[in-house]
Amino acid sequence: MISKNVVAATTLLAAAVPLAGAHGAPAMTPLPADPYIWLEEASSPRAMAWVKEHNAVTEQRLTADPRYKTLYEEALALGGAKDRIPQPSFLNGAIYNFWQDADHLRGIWRKTTLDSYRTASPAWTTVLDIDALGKAEGKSWVFKDVDCLRPAERLCVVSLSDGGEDAVVVREFDLDTGKFVAGGFNLPRGKHRIEWQDENHLLVASEWTPGDLTPSGYPYIVKRLARGQALADAVEVYRGGKTDGGYGVSPGSVRDGKGRSLFFVVRPLDTFHHETWVLTPRGVERLAIPSKADIVAMVDGRVIVSLDETMTSGGATFRAGSVVALDLDAVLATPGALKPSLVWQPGPRDALNSVRSSKDLLLLSTLDNVRGRALVLRPAANGGWTTTTLDLPDNLAVGFGSADDNSNLSFLNVSGFLTPSSLLIADAAAGKVDTLKTLPAKFDAAGLVVEQRSATSTDGTKIPYFIVHKKDIKRDGTTPTLLSAYGGFQVSRTPSYSPELGKLWLERGGAYVLANIRGGGEFGPAWHEAGLLTKRQIIYDDFASVARDLIATKVTSPRRLGIQGGSNGGLLTGVQMIQQPDLWTAVVIDVPLLDMLRISKIAAGASWQGEYGDVNADPAVRAFWLKTSPYHNLKKGVRYPEPYIFTTSKDDRTGPQHARKFAARMEEMGLPFYFYENTEGGHGSGADLKQAAHTRALTMTYLHKKLVD
Repeated sequence: MISKNVVAATTLLAAAVPLAGAHGAPAMTPLPADPYIWLEEASSPRAMAWVKEHNAVTEQRLTADPRYKTLYEEALALGGAKDRIPQPSFLNGAIYNFWQDADHLRGIWRKTTLDSYRTASPAWTTVLDIDALGKAEGKSWVFKDVDCLRPAERLCVVSLSDGGEDAVVVREFDLDTGKFVAGGFNLPRGKHRIEWQDENHLLVASEWTPGDLTPSGYPYIVKRLARGQALADAVEVYRGGKTDGGYGVSPGSVRDGKGRSLFFVVRPLDTFHHETWVLTPRGVERLAIPSKADIVAMVDGRVIVSLDETMTSGGATFRAGSVVALDLDAVLATPGALKPSLVWQPGPRDALNSVRSSKDLLLLSTLDNVRGRALVLRPAANGGWTTTTLDLPDNLAVGFGSADDNSNLSFLNVSGFLTPSSLLIADAAAGKVDTLKTLPAKFDAAGLVVEQRSATSTDGTKIPYFIVHKKDIKRDGTTPTLLSAYGGFQVSRTPSYSPELGKLWLERGGAYVLANIRGGGEFGPAWHEAGLLTKRQIIYDDFASVARDLIATKVTSPRRLGIQGGSNGGLLTGVQMIQQPDLWTAVVIDVPLLDMLRISKIAAGASWQGEYGDVNADPAVRAFWLKTSPYHNLKKGVRYPEPYIFTTSKDDRTGPQHARKFAARMEEMGLPFYFYENTEGGHGSGADLKQAAHTRALTMTYLHKKLVD
């Protein structure tokens, strides 16, 4: 059916005659005509009418399936189960947690004591009820973030989003009174970046006057806002450039257990390169660290920096992927002349996963061939470090949670595909780890096994992947199999326990595959950089190579193989659908990027040019995406899999426009598809538990229809 809202128009590329470049610059191929620009108007009546019409068709088709009701009920029960592990944070001398269940769809922020948290049934006190707040104020509030002034951690700024978008309003909250502060800090809706400087001052990056935003919609000016001061009177601290790339300037700070602090501003140049400026007694000065390096912590006056590129300074060279330390006094005195010291460096199959600090110690989670490790590093008197590896189960994902600034206690999360998540508490100083809570099994894992295998990509590189399946599956290609990956932004995908995946897919006989393709961070910066910009095809080749390995080993077959990815992973599955239509029967494209020629014009797309390149300035990048962009490479008459395309109206990160336009072009060509756009939820599955359960059930119903039937 052709929607009455779809404009009939040719989709042929404009004549591919190279344009002469100015002053001898390389020629730029013209961009194709685009008949669906009107769908980029995110909330226009015309666009929303199109969304409503297509949502109705998809919901009717999928909710009519007899499996949908059961899948929805199971997803809702899992999402709101009261025996989930409440993820804890050390804050204000207590343990805080944000919690959602069937009685609190938008959630409550609550607290208890550490002793009470250790028990099976902690005594919680509600601090802030988001459902009640939204009802009282007539808003669809979603709790986004909270930042509290250290060391007392009494005063906090709470970020609330209307419907789940990235833009937030910010209000000051007093943990002692349990109320918003009358006349306190209060910022209107925007993509703010905030850091406490002291009790009476915030460092804020914001849109101070209309238009104070970069092309990707992020702030580039940092000001110091005093308590009681009008926004117009805030004092400028740092100004980036209006044409800066990346995610906009951000103020930040690190603090050690002795109360010493370092304040700084990060100015992105593109997605991955940035300048770091520190606040010194003389003003803001540039810190002489590489443009792919980050201040991540401070311990005993040592500023901890993670390196995503090689650093040569002070007569020493430190390779990419390492962690180094800088002396705080030297940073404040001479930020342009540094003498780093080595803290940690990776082996050939290692990667840094995350960094935390407690009162006196540095805590690193790392990956060893995609297996989690937890390290405790203690500063030594000679400027070095002593390292202890915590004794934890092998072949699992390991990550530090909240660490206490006032002690050396920290939380650890441990899980695997078939191992229910456990929350541990570590006394890092003593090297002692105790299990606090273990999630009850949420699906029947009897007879399921996990394997780690590798596939050979097109350039001969071995690509590791995990596969979860029934031990006794027939190696005849009949197993319904769901393959997932991310492949971008140096994001590592590791084994984790997913109640929804287990209950709704694995328990019903499906297999699940997680591919650690290039573009991710599983093997450090080089693994990511191998697929940057116009080298990106190797990421897509890696993914297809894993699929072919599954087929060659008769785990599955194209008839029973489906793929799923979200955001950059949605671009991945969109490309795979276009490039390899015969490899899959189901393709799930979640909150995706699909129009890679107009990406800089949609939502926050201009901030990712460090990952994807700039089609408006680089002829090679434009040529690559002209042949690779999913939206532009759909072809009439090709037998593509019928995809499930999901997005949300409130997604101000990737935007719903990509998904809408892709579906509209498929419809124009007479190609079948499912399209569903949740009207809330931001860059995710829903703003509350019922919305999330509905979207998960729709997706799983689609997968069962395509791969099981």
